[in-house]
Amino acid sequence: MINLNDCMMRSLLMDTGAEVYLVLNVSGVGLTDDQFFRLCRDNEDFHIEKSAEGELIIMSPNRPKTGRKHARFLYRLSAWADKDGTGDVYDATSEFSLPNGSKRAPDGSWILKSRWNSLPEEQQDSFAAPIIPDFVVEIRSPNDRMKRLKAKMTEYVANGVRLAWLLDPIDKRAYIYRPGEAMHEIKEPNILSGDPVLPEFRFDFREIL
Repeated sequence: MINLNDCMMRSLLMDTGAEVYLVLNVSGVGLTDDQFFRLCRDNEDFHIEKSAEGELIIMSPNRPKTGRKHARFLYRLSAWADKDGTGDVYDATSEFSLPNGSKRAPDGSWILKSRWNSLPEEQQDSFAAPIIPDFVVEIRSPNDRMKRLKAKMTEYVANGVRLAWLLDPIDKRAYIYRPGEAMHEIKEPNILSGDPVLPEFRFDFREIL
């Protein structure tokens, strides 16, 4: 059993009574995958990730306005995925194990069925499946720091994600990340294209303003 009193609290970025973002350094504890799973299971009211450096990132549920924006994007992505037929969409409750040791749950992701089906069944049923999404999206909420989000997007691409979108409805910007390319910033975007990773997928950024 992990005693979080033995962990060092590195930072509390925001606690307004509605949203919490908390980082705990548990690198000295040596948190196993099974312990991480039990920690998440026993604290279902929180969204928990783990960084490659052994930090627990603990977040409270989204406010309704943020949840609506997530739902709108996932609705559009799912409609496209059903038509395209080559992959499946996953929401923010889906955790993935990255090669660098981190465990991340993007706001939304898409994975080719051929890649997912190549996983053994026990890995498909694991808490944090050892597979890298082909596409991920993060949608900024009021308690998010851009520096942290941009570092997260860079991590995704460095670990094999082929296309990553960081959508910022607060400052009305979109940041597009692709392997081997510089990050592309779009100010006051309208229609975003997922080509070629998401062939013919289009999303109207104004839907999440």
